[in-house]
Amino acid sequence: MTSCASFIYLFFLFSFITRLRASAQDHTYIYHNCPNTTTATATATATPTYSYKSTYFTNLKTLLSSLSSRNASYSTGFQNATAGQAPDRVTGLFLCRGDVSPEVCRSCVAFSVKESLTMCPNVKEVVLYYDECVLRYSHLNILSTLRTDGDYTQTNGKVIATNEQDRFRETILSTMNEAANEAVASPRKFDARKGHFTAFQILYVLVQCTPDLTRQECFNCLQFSINQLPFTYIGGRLIVPSCNSRYELYSFYNESAITTPPLPPLSQPPTQPSVSIPPVSAHPPPPPSPSPSQPGKRGNSTLLIVAIIVSVVVAVLLFIAGCCFFTKRAKKKAYDTAPTFDGDDMTTIDSLQLDYRTIRAATNDYSHSNKIGQGGFGQVYKGILTNGTEVAVKRLSKTSRQGETEFKNEVVVVAKLQHRNLVRLLGFSLEREERILVYEYVPNKSLDYFLFDPTKQGQLDWARRHKIIGGIARGILYLHQDSRLTIIHRDLKASNILLDADMNPKIADFGMARIFGMDQTQENTSRIVGTYGYMSPEYAMHGKFSMKSDVYSFGVLVLELISGRKNRSFDETDIAHNLVTYAWRLWNNGTALDLVDPVIADDYQKSEVVRCIHIGLLCVQEDPVERPTSSTIYAMLTSNTVILPVPQQPGFFVQTGPKKETVDSNQSTTSKSVLASVGDASITDLHPR
Repeated sequence: MTSCASFIYLFFLFSFITRLRASAQDHTYIYHNCPNTTTATATATATPTYSYKSTYFTNLKTLLSSLSSRNASYSTGFQNATAGQAPDRVTGLFLCRGDVSPEVCRSCVAFSVKESLTMCPNVKEVVLYYDECVLRYSHLNILSTLRTDGDYTQTNGKVIATNEQDRFRETILSTMNEAANEAVASPRKFDARKGHFTAFQILYVLVQCTPDLTRQECFNCLQFSINQLPFTYIGGRLIVPSCNSRYELYSFYNESAITTPPLPPLSQPPTQPSVSIPPVSAHPPPPPSPSPSQPGKRGNSTLLIVAIIVSVVVAVLLFIAGCCFFTKRAKKKAYDTAPTFDGDDMTTIDSLQLDYRTIRAATNDYSHSNKIGQGGFGQVYKGILTNGTEVAVKRLSKTSRQGETEFKNEVVVVAKLQHRNLVRLLGFSLEREERILVYEYVPNKSLDYFLFDPTKQGQLDWARRHKIIGGIARGILYLHQDSRLTIIHRDLKASNILLDADMNPKIADFGMARIFGMDQTQENTSRIVGTYGYMSPEYAMHGKFSMKSDVYSFGVLVLELISGRKNRSFDETDIAHNLVTYAWRLWNNGTALDLVDPVIADDYQKSEVVRCIHIGLLCVQEDPVERPTSSTIYAMLTSNTVILPVPQQPGFFVQTGPKKETVDSNQSTTSKSVLASVGDASITDLHPR
C-alpha cells in the first residue's frame, strides 16, 4: 500500500509539474486571417458569418472541443475533424511544428482554440498562426486540399550586405530544396536541416506541409513558399494555409527533438563573415514576430527549473515502476495478441479507447430503432455522443470471425489514416466480450445500397458515378503512396465504399488491411480473406497480395459503377460468367458502350465513359505488372493527355464452353438488408492451391 500511495502521490506531482511546464510556454503569435474582419483587404471577398445562436456555432464548438481534446493526435502533431451536416458543417485541423513535444503541441492548440473566437468572432473561415502550431477551420472542405492563398511574410528587419546577397540566396535555395525534397517523402511532411553560409555562420531551415496533402501537392506548396521568401534579409519566413518555410542564422527549432542530417562540407574556403551579419556566437536576433512580448530570461530560468524537477521526478517514477512491473505486464497482456504492435500503436490504442457506458448511452442501449445495418461481423447502430457528434457504432458479434487481432488491426490502421476519402475512426471499446468500433457517421449508407437497387440506381447519374470513381482512386492513392504507412486494403468492394451527404466516397472497413514496409512490394499469406469476385487471380489462387491486388478490386468497382451490375450477377446461361468477362467481350467486339447502365444511357459523355471502361480493364489484367499503379490511375482519370496502353485479356476471363473455372471457398455472405453507415465486410477464407 505504501508503494502504491507513493506512486499516486508522485503521479499527481508529475502531472502538476507538467501542467506548470505547459503553462510556462509562450506561444508566440505570428498572424491570423479571418477575411471578414479588418485584416481583410478592401478587395478581398468577405467570408460568411454566423450568429452565436446558430447551428454552425454549435458545430464549431463541437469541432474545437474535438481538436483540443485529450484524444487528439498530439503525438503526430496533426489532426483534422468535421462536425455537423451541410450547410452548417464545419471542418478544421491543427498542425504543430514538427520539432515540438506533444505537451507543447497540446498547449498551443488549446491556447489557439480559445483565441480563435476572440480574434475572429462570428467568422466561418479562420486561420491562426503561432510559432508552435497552426489552427484552421472553415465552412468549406479544407481537408486534403492545397491552399496557398492569404500568404504572410515575416523578416527580422536585418538586411544582408549587398555583396553577400547572391551567395546567401544560393545557400538558402539549395538547403531549402534539399529540405523540401525530404519533407514531401516523409510521413509527417516535415524537415529541418542546416547548411554552411560561411565558416563562422550556419544557416538553419525548416519546411512543413499538412500531412493530408499528396507528395505533389506538398512539393508545389513548398516551392511556392520558398520562391516567395525575402532572401535579402538574414532571417524570414513565409506561411500559407497548407505549408510554411523559414530560415535563420541561429537555431530556432529544437534540434534534440528531431533527426537532422549532418552539416555538408564547406563548398569554398572559409571567409570572414560580413559586418552586416552578426556572428552566431553573439546573442542571436529574436525570432521574426510582430508580437512585442518575447520569452525573456525569467521564462528561460523557469523552464530550466521545471526541466530539472521533471527529470528528478521521472527518475523516481522509474524506480517505483520496478515495483509495479508485474501489474503493468498483466495490463499489457490484454493488448499483446499477435501481431505485436509497436509503442506508437499502443499509444494510439490507449488514446482512442472510449468508455463502454458512453457508447451504450449514445445508442440508447443498442435499441432496435437505432440499428442501421447488419453484416457478417455484427450490427451497426447510429449514435449521438454527449457533445452532439453523430457516430456509427459497429458492434461485433460474439461469434464474429474477426478476432481480437483483426479488431486491433482495424483500430491501429484506421486511426493513422487521415483523408477525405477514407472513413474516420473516432474510438473503440474493448470490454470483456464486447468489441466496439466508433466511426464518423456517413448518412448515405454504402455504394451498393444505391448501385444495385433498381429503385435507387437513378440517384447515381453519370456525373456522380464519375466523381465516385475519382474519389475512390484518390483514397487508394493515399493508402498506397501518400499516407504515413503503405496500406493494402484487401477487401475493396461496393459495400465497403460509404457515401457522405454530398455523395463523396469514403473507403471503409480496414479489418483485413495489411501494412507494408518502406521497401516491401509483395507478401504471401496462407489465409486468404476478401470477397469472391473482387480478388485478383494471384491472390485468390496463390495467396500473393500487393498494391496491385487493390488495383484489381478497383477495376471491378469501376466496371460495376459503369454497368450498375454486380460482378457475380451472371449465371451459367449467360455468354459471360462474370462482369469482367462480359466487359472484355464487349470491348474486344468494339461495342464497349453496351456495358453502360440503361439508367444513365441518355446522360453521359461517351469519351469519358469509354476512357473509364478502358481504365477498368487495365486494372483487371491477369499479370499484376501490367496493371497501372494507383498514381498512374489517378493521372489517367484526371488528365486526358495521359496515353492509355491497350488492354489484354483480363484475369479470370472465362472461355465459352461446358467447363466452369472454380475456386474452392468457404464464403460468408453479407446480409441483403445491409443499410450500414459503416460497410460490413464479407470474408472469404480460402487456402491457396
